Amino acid sequence: MKINKKQKGLYGELRAVRYLESLGYKIIERNYRNIFGEIDIVARDGETIVFVEVRRRDSRNYGTPIESIDMNKQKRIGRIACKYIVDKGFEGMSVRFDVVSIYMGHIEVIKDAFEYEGYLF
Repeated sequence: MKINKKQKGLYGELRAVRYLESLGYKIIERNYRNIFGEIDIVARDGETIVFVEVRRRDSRNYGTPIESIDMNKQKRIGRIACKYIVDKGFEGMSVRFDVVSIYMGHIEVIKDAFEYEGYLF
């Protein structure tokens, strides 16, 4: 049975959620959407709100997962995060951007994968 791209993505996100939970993250939301786009996972790591992008690659053909998060994607995630923080009343909390990389079967969390230069509270 052939698995399509969407099914692979959902499986990757589920695997990421389980992995994050095993590390002590508390999942707040999955596939959060607002007017700026979608973020895969919003979680808490202690007192820090963490916005997590999940990236999966099965081969080396298109580079590593972290390489796929260019500056435009970082800005989009940052804007989503800012709106989330305002909408949920999390101003003043510590914020971090992590990436869960699933690369050729190996999973890892890259904490503080990037910084957002825009306005975060």
